[in-house]
Amino acid sequence: MSSDDPLDHDEHDHHDHGDHEGHDHGHEPAGVSDEQHRALAVGLFNDVWELLGTPDRTRELDGQMLHAAHASRFHWGMVGGPQQWAVGEWQCSRVYAVLGRGEPALHHARESLLICEETGLGDWVLAAAYEALARASGVAGDASGQASWLAKARQAVLAIADAEDREVIEADLATLEA
Repeated sequence: MSSDDPLDHDEHDHHDHGDHEGHDHGHEPAGVSDEQHRALAVGLFNDVWELLGTPDRTRELDGQMLHAAHASRFHWGMVGGPQQWAVGEWQCSRVYAVLGRGEPALHHARESLLICEETGLGDWVLAAAYEALARASGVAGDASGQASWLAKARQAVLAIADAEDREVIEADLATLEA
């Protein structure tokens, strides 16, 4: 491919986990710079947080929230690294859990944990993946799975270096214990 080709991987800071890394997929969006991908990933991620905190969301807002979470994860897949991928999967799982959709919540929670395991991520990101699995298991009606993942999350919280990060995860876990 020539360097003018928008699908040329050598011209993009493209990363993804698993067997997709480092080869031409043929599906990179043309004309979107790394800076644009990063800005979209961050902006959409923050939009999802706002929507999660919106009381009495409409069906349309629920759909917007779901699509924004996936779009953020997509853009991080183009320019982020393992931490952004894992957190993006965690956010997709959270959105599905909030919407009461257990199977896709579990799928994205598992992806988050898999990224942590494959890349050696620990600290709050690993604890968040366990929290997502506990929450998704609960939504899916698996009480024993929820209890098991909650125990792993509590254990992982003990290894979180930063007190503020630890408090955030503990607050998320508290919502599962209520």
